[in-house]
Amino acid sequence: MTGSEKLNLIVALSMPSILAQITSVLMFYIDASMVGSLGAEASASIGIVEPATWLFGSLVSACSMGFYVQAAHFIGAKDFAQARRVMQHGYIFGLAVALILMTVGIVIASPLPRLLGGGADIQGDATTYFLILSMAAPIHLIENLSSQMLKVSGDMRHPSVIAVAMCFADVFFNFLFIFPTREITLLALHIKVFGFGLGVAGAAIGTLLAYLFACVPLLYYAVFKSKILAWRLSKGPFRWNAEYITSAVKLGAPMALQYLLMNGAQIVSTMIVAPLGNFAIAANSFAVTAESLCYMPGYGIGDAATTLVGQSVGARRKDLCKSFAHMTVILGMIVMAFMGLLMYIFAPEMIGILSPVPEIRALGTQVLRIEAFAEPFFAASIVAYSVCIGAGDTAVPSFINLGSMWFVRLTLAAALAPVYGLPGVWFAMATELTVRGILFLIRLLRGKWMRKIEDPIKTTE
Repeated sequence: MTGSEKLNLIVALSMPSILAQITSVLMFYIDASMVGSLGAEASASIGIVEPATWLFGSLVSACSMGFYVQAAHFIGAKDFAQARRVMQHGYIFGLAVALILMTVGIVIASPLPRLLGGGADIQGDATTYFLILSMAAPIHLIENLSSQMLKVSGDMRHPSVIAVAMCFADVFFNFLFIFPTREITLLALHIKVFGFGLGVAGAAIGTLLAYLFACVPLLYYAVFKSKILAWRLSKGPFRWNAEYITSAVKLGAPMALQYLLMNGAQIVSTMIVAPLGNFAIAANSFAVTAESLCYMPGYGIGDAATTLVGQSVGARRKDLCKSFAHMTVILGMIVMAFMGLLMYIFAPEMIGILSPVPEIRALGTQVLRIEAFAEPFFAASIVAYSVCIGAGDTAVPSFINLGSMWFVRLTLAAALAPVYGLPGVWFAMATELTVRGILFLIRLLRGKWMRKIEDPIKTTE
């Protein structure tokens, strides 16, 4: 392949995924905006438990990853039968893990906001929000695994279209469940709109139903319609193969540990922010949501990198692995540098959409502009990490993420927060993301992430 052909392929795979990532973030953006209209306490009640909800979602993603990386390697080796078997094992094992996570979430939902430092005025709503989203774990597992399996098979279109539809569904469900029955004016017409008026709980219910809305068609396309993965293409009865589970655990365990400690670090970071008050908690949560609009293109390019590198590993094409890795990382850094510039310029508007409270807007604008300078290196860490996942190299990247988070970000944040408040916490974050990006660039250039390309891949007739 020529350089232009590789670039066209990267862009063709990235664009649908970028669209899907952006619409996914818009879903959370809309959630935050709707809840933000209810006031600072409602926003803080979500913000205090948000890192814990990310942790559960990340553990579900780590479980999925152990299976879709194997599938990518088998697809690259043209062994579609084993790719389908891996997928079947992924649903069974993944649902078992998701049910365990759901049970843990139900148990810890009540004491969690208090343990994280939330005040009595937000603990009730925070508990309800976390409890409802914990019950979404099995649905999220099926949605995530189905989407990722389709992507590594080369089908970016269906997951992307469904992600956009999920965003619109989330808006509908939020309007229905968050707000009470009310009268709105549309084109000089006064229309009565029904609503349940559940507030923060309504936001959680809306998100759960949006996941369910996406889960069903994704499962249908992955299991019944995919030209590579559809189960009807397999011959013979299903047979349990513990080796797939062992391989998935070897791939996913370092990632699960990383997510556990990374999101644990986010929880500690929230505990550092909590004493700064409800305005700081809400501004921190809104700024994270606003910033995610800027780094989602990096994750979209990362999806393309995982697919292309994973299939190149399966085909034993070391030259393609290296070329796709370098091109996707460079493209990600360019795109996110531009997004960082936009974030710096439009920070007041980005936060203004989310909250009408002046104190929250001022703090949110300040921290977003601090973070804007770290976006190119954040891109390097996102895409290079995705490259490593595609190559089955998960241990060292996990240590890089953990080390930078715990020894750079949290150390600096704990030292700066009492003196500089929330801006100090975000300066620590920007510094850590820059360090992490540099470490991943070093990992990428040294090439040790490609060592597994030499490993033999078992195939079946």
